[in-house]
Amino acid sequence: MALKATILKATLNIADMDRHYYADHQLTIAQHPSETDLRVMIRLLAFALNASDTLEFTKGLSTDDEPELWQKDLTGEIELWIELGLPEEDRIRKASNRAGKVILYTYGDRAFPIWWDKHHGKLERFDNLTIVHLPGDSTEALAALADRSMSFQVTIQDGEITFSNDNNLVSITPEQRLPQN
Repeated sequence: MALKATILKATLNIADMDRHYYADHQLTIAQHPSETDLRVMIRLLAFALNASDTLEFTKGLSTDDEPELWQKDLTGEIELWIELGLPEEDRIRKASNRAGKVILYTYGDRAFPIWWDKHHGKLERFDNLTIVHLPGDSTEALAALADRSMSFQVTIQDGEITFSNDNNLVSITPEQRLPQN
């Protein structure tokens, strides 16, 4: 018998001073049986960083030809493709060919340097690709906040993201790797 996804509910009150975006989002997230709390919370973080009325979670882990999140225009064209983790170069190439903009959020402090050394040279050629690395200590603290029902105030200012609820506060300072400033 196949295991079913766990359904999580999240309320995000987003105040993104960097993009001048202020909105509340009621989200339903299906956590695949093999998906860790860390990955779910990074999906939530990626949503908060790119929040809009048209940004959507996809089928994710269970589908090879879809990202974790995407934003489409009214014609169905993919405007934004958001990936997580440490994918192979061919997956990023396909995404870059299909979408106007691709953002990859990497995590995992031990595996990331090896992946970066192997792939960054090939990935620099994609003009529509942004790679952002999320530091391990703060993403682990964020993962500890995972629950079936969550409510967060998310503040984004000067590149720093703060997730807070009644009892906890986690600050994350992502590091943009591509394009290099």
